[in-house]
Amino acid sequence: MREVKSAEITAAISGMIQEANYKLGDDTLAALKNARDKEISPLGKEALDIIIQNASIAEKDTIPLCQDCGTAIVFLEIGQDVHITDGDLNDAVNEGVRKGYKDGYLRKSIVEHPFSHRKNTGDNTPAVIHTKIATGDRLKISVMSKGSGAENKSTVAMLKPGEGTEGIIRTVLKAVEEAGGSPCPPIIIGLGIGGTLEKAALMAKEALLRDTGKPSHDPETAKMEREVLERVNRLGIGPLGFGGNTTALAVHAETMPTHIASLPVAVNIQCHSIRHREIVV
Repeated sequence: MREVKSAEITAAISGMIQEANYKLGDDTLAALKNARDKEISPLGKEALDIIIQNASIAEKDTIPLCQDCGTAIVFLEIGQDVHITDGDLNDAVNEGVRKGYKDGYLRKSIVEHPFSHRKNTGDNTPAVIHTKIATGDRLKISVMSKGSGAENKSTVAMLKPGEGTEGIIRTVLKAVEEAGGSPCPPIIIGLGIGGTLEKAALMAKEALLRDTGKPSHDPETAKMEREVLERVNRLGIGPLGFGGNTTALAVHAETMPTHIASLPVAVNIQCHSIRHREIVV
């Protein structure tokens, strides 16, 4: 049995949240530069230039990539042979979020009650925490700061099984077309396909942790990712909604078996400012 102190978890989360909000990942930056080279719209090229410049300034001056520093989402993959000591795991996670947003001067956006008084909690807690049990004696922590401009354009659909791949693609195209420029394209699209309603939504969110543009390990799923991306980019929404052939940088899909009567599909939209980090302790 390997012991991990709760203070280690708090420190790791605090640091990752700050770094994710200041520095765009190299994978996403490379995808943006590649898109800029291929963009056919002059306004689209200009928008991508500004996005790339914004990332450079944020990193150099240690300031947030975006004013919406998002909801803190924390994924914990806990080895069966790990024992958390010196405190409660959820408390350790939330303390890390609290410290990260305070010390990093990141905007706090979480409100206490979702449909009545909506008073700001003042420290961006509570985090949304997802846990998974794994083999081994390691604890993998992934953090994501998810802005609501894109999150608000996400959707879940319960399709008829016979709708198949074309039904999935139609669902994505409808969501992206209705979103337009609101989620600050170029976007990354996370897809969760199969399982149940809530599992599909979780898989769609987890898919966004993948390096931007990294295909699925399953050839059939990877083929669908390419087709969805191609058809999304034919919509012509373009960077920041100014038109062009770069509406999305990537499509990442995760799948699992489902009931014979079901085809759950979740579409989780992520803006170009994708902010996540992971560590193994």
